[in-house]
Amino acid sequence: MKAIQIDQYGGEDLLKQVDVPQPKAGKNQVLVRVVATTFNPIDAKKTSGNMRQIMPVQFPFIPGQDFSGVVDSVGEGVKDFKAGDEVYGFSPNGGAYAEYLAIDADKVALKPKKLNHIDAASLGLVAQTAFEMVNRANVQKGQTVLIQGAGGSVGSVAVQEAHRRGAVVIATAAGPSLDRLRKCGADRVIDYETERFEDYARNVDAVLDAVGGDVQQRSFSVLKPGGVLVAISQPPSEEEAKKHQVKASMFSTEANGENLRKIAELADAGEIKPYVGKTYPLADVANAWRDARSNKVDGKLVLLVAAEAGARSQRATAS
Repeated sequence: MKAIQIDQYGGEDLLKQVDVPQPKAGKNQVLVRVVATTFNPIDAKKTSGNMRQIMPVQFPFIPGQDFSGVVDSVGEGVKDFKAGDEVYGFSPNGGAYAEYLAIDADKVALKPKKLNHIDAASLGLVAQTAFEMVNRANVQKGQTVLIQGAGGSVGSVAVQEAHRRGAVVIATAAGPSLDRLRKCGADRVIDYETERFEDYARNVDAVLDAVGGDVQQRSFSVLKPGGVLVAISQPPSEEEAKKHQVKASMFSTEANGENLRKIAELADAGEIKPYVGKTYPLADVANAWRDARSNKVDGKLVLLVAAEAGARSQRATAS
């Protein structure tokens, strides 16, 4: 089968298309024929070598975590899936930049019926991360939540989920994301290029931070005592949390079939909507990574693995 592989630490120029043996479904696994996968920043960070001390990579390595596709076969012990099922999921160990992926069945769920493979692939990691952020902050109806980096893929879903739970949502973003976030349910959208969030957000119950750096540091000042800051890009300061009498934490997303099933239900109900910025053929993966690094594209970057994904993408563009 064809796959994208990298053989040593470095940038996107080292990504190459290779032929590798097709995997088989092991015990409690499904073999998925991948239709679409995505770019996730963690793959670029891991393969750059900058995180080798905490997340070493065993080479040769096939990147790719999010995916959507069709079950080709099932291994011993799998009862919830059968060949032909359309599924989506999240592979924490990579491997989705390939025509086939063998993965534990508990990291997969039936694809949302109302989404195509491109849109479904864009939600595997993004939606689970957003849901976990909202859950860890214990967002409740009537609370006020500030979402930093709301224009990104995770932030966009976090806005929708916090709004669905009845929270008052303040979102920071810029450019074309501003109007989109209002439609997603944000009660107040702050353009970080021209406005300071401190001028509009005060005594909030929770901050969901997908940015880090100075933005995270400044976010402590807008939390009420007893509030919560949940981060995904940088560990928050324990000293600042203590100073402001709040709780602060960072987490890494874990694959969870139950969460994927819930997300599929909400997507089919129209309550969670994906945001795909651009699609690329799998062989064009290096350009996708370059675009992501330069922030040229607003929205999730999706890689088309199978022919039907490309056909859907062309029809969507034409319409």
